[in-house]
Amino acid sequence: MENYRNQLEELLELAMEQKASDLHLSFGHEPTLRIDSNLIPVAGSRKLSSKDTQELARVLMEDSLGQRLQQEKEIDFSYNFKDKSRFRVNIFFQRGEISIALRLVSNTIRTIEELSLPPILHEFARATQGFVVIAGPSSQGKSTTLAALIDEINHTRTEHIVTIEDPIEYLFRNDKSIIDQREVYQDTLSFARALKSTFRQDPNVIMVGEMRDPETMATTITAAETGHLVFATLHTNSASQTIHRIVDSFPAGQQAQIRSQLSGSLLGVISQRLVPKIEGGLVPVCEVMIANTAVANLIRENKIHELPLAIETAGDRGMISLNRALANLIKNKVVSLEAALGFSTNPTELKMLIK
Repeated sequence: MENYRNQLEELLELAMEQKASDLHLSFGHEPTLRIDSNLIPVAGSRKLSSKDTQELARVLMEDSLGQRLQQEKEIDFSYNFKDKSRFRVNIFFQRGEISIALRLVSNTIRTIEELSLPPILHEFARATQGFVVIAGPSSQGKSTTLAALIDEINHTRTEHIVTIEDPIEYLFRNDKSIIDQREVYQDTLSFARALKSTFRQDPNVIMVGEMRDPETMATTITAAETGHLVFATLHTNSASQTIHRIVDSFPAGQQAQIRSQLSGSLLGVISQRLVPKIEGGLVPVCEVMIANTAVANLIRENKIHELPLAIETAGDRGMISLNRALANLIKNKVVSLEAALGFSTNPTELKMLIK
């Protein structure tokens, strides 16, 4: 067991040194790091055996987690490494064998400026009521952006902030605000249950790590309607797809009501990607939709397909289309055209913008 503990510690140290975003430990493969979106096997390492992945998982897990893994076949949790860094861990079975994916979570919560995010995001942190969605595919920096917004509130206002996460990633240190961080399965049984409980906890700001089901979505929207500032994430590719996903999660008979609630409570949607830079590393690229009167009307009237045009034509009001953000990075020689085209939802339009 001690040998495996030492091996794991060496791999976690290496992941930190190499500034990897992820570490993969899979049966039949060498330990592998993800660096700047590329998977790179650890030099000099051998392929992991079935026993290797089992024992490495045992080092990471407490007994209660081991029991949950056998029952549920996959588990998420956070792992504090010598108070140097934290890792979000997912242990799962594949072809009857254990595999492990570890996501490095920085101990430092960076600001909007340090992350190179659009300055308009400060407006969402200044709001006192409403609903903000951080959208994007998996592993595109949603949690990091969310942490920056929450921490800005923490440092500038006296609020009670309640977060609901699975698992807890960034650890906030109370400054002007009181921050209570609740982890699903450890501190609560589900997102929906924890969210309903927040109404009795006197919060000003609520952060929902992920909206996974209609019950959570409905309660999130209600929380925003009843005087709270609510931040949540969703795995969607654009602002318009985010609205579609929320509305389509409900039965047809409820969708008009949900559109009406959204039109009244939504502050905006930030849809983001992490694009490889020419000089190495990744840069966030954001589509930003602000729920002004025109956007609210489109949502209420079920003209969601017109939202991309509303975003494109409202650049002077702080909105940013994904292609416009990509085009600016290409013109400033931060990312290549080839890399940008791979992340664009409308490559033909992007080529026209560049010309």
